[in-house]
Amino acid sequence: MSNHHLRAAVFHGDALRYVDVGEGPPVVLVHGLLGSHASWGSQIDKLSKDFRVIAVDLYGCGASDKFKGDYSLSAHAASLRDLMQHLDIEKAAFVGHSYGGGVSMQMLYLFPERVERLCLVSSGGLGPEVSALLRAASLPGSELVLPIVASPVVRGLVGVVAAGMSLVGAPLRAPASVAEVWRSLGTVADPATRSAFLCITRGVLGPFGQTVCALKYFPDYEDLPAMVIWGRQDKMIPVHQAERHREVMPHAEAVVLETAGHFPHLDEPDAFHEALVPFLAAGASEGGLKLQTG
Repeated sequence: MSNHHLRAAVFHGDALRYVDVGEGPPVVLVHGLLGSHASWGSQIDKLSKDFRVIAVDLYGCGASDKFKGDYSLSAHAASLRDLMQHLDIEKAAFVGHSYGGGVSMQMLYLFPERVERLCLVSSGGLGPEVSALLRAASLPGSELVLPIVASPVVRGLVGVVAAGMSLVGAPLRAPASVAEVWRSLGTVADPATRSAFLCITRGVLGPFGQTVCALKYFPDYEDLPAMVIWGRQDKMIPVHQAERHREVMPHAEAVVLETAGHFPHLDEPDAFHEALVPFLAAGASEGGLKLQTG
């Protein structure tokens, strides 16, 4: 549970909620499917020591409004652009996890002048491979199954929990990833959240995997400072997609955390932070800003 104060910005009648903490170069954190700002765990507080951290709840997720409308990657990118305008932020570093990586890449494609540097964390949008759990959410009838999966009875069954663990990674090596996936699945018990989740998911996934891939666009951004961070134990989106990203952006930094699952920022929070901060600080140094150390 997050202890951060949520602010709200209303665009076209719908409230987008976000955390805005810290001072310094702006960093926008974009969560994954069924996530929220809380999905970043301790990273918000860690990063806010040196940066102004904007951790958004995308429309349809977390505490932001849920509506019947457009939940495409482009719509989410436009809402982030609107939020930056609202906060008078001209340019920022973007850190996108899973689906949030796809949103961040769409932000780069549509509004490149807004993206100072890009870090993709176990990101979607780099190839078709994705877990059977996510593919199943795109199938007809999944709206009938999801409430059962999210029910307290089913969620309390040890066998089902163990099955969920195996989908994320080795249960003893990536426990935080396991817990976050299971917590996130519980949110679809809410009908509005479930409806939004299905719209978002079906926009990027099909029965055979991810239907959106950004790889062909990356050669256009070869000068963009870029980084990928992945968990070796990730069973949601396989780690080899990190190398696939480096094939099209050979100068991108790549960090693989050996015991982490799909949420490396939760499984290995200190190692994740130690890898990310120098990348973000490089941009801050270019702007003549000095960061805290230690």
